[in-house]
Amino acid sequence: MDVRKIAKLAHLDITDAEVEMYTPQLSQIVGYVEQLNEIDTSDIEPMLGGLTAEGEKTDSIRDDVVLASLGQETALSEAPSAVSGHFQVPKVL
Repeated sequence: MDVRKIAKLAHLDITDAEVEMYTPQLSQIVGYVEQLNEIDTSDIEPMLGGLTAEGEKTDSIRDDVVLASLGQETALSEAPSAVSGHFQVPKVL
């Protein structure tokens, strides 16, 4: 497994020591996934729509009722930092 290639795709800088440490770990993960691929699932019906039968009605906590929105001024009134009518959040890049 090419740990450096994966690190590059994830935009991570890793040292030679980290490559040595992560290579066997990544190989174990890939080996585990390969074991899962060996399981015979030919008699198992594919599952659609999550954990309920397709089209089955589920219980909900409340009725789906359309309500009026807060509005921009009300929504921003409790914001720790608002700029020009928008929520200001920390830069993530």
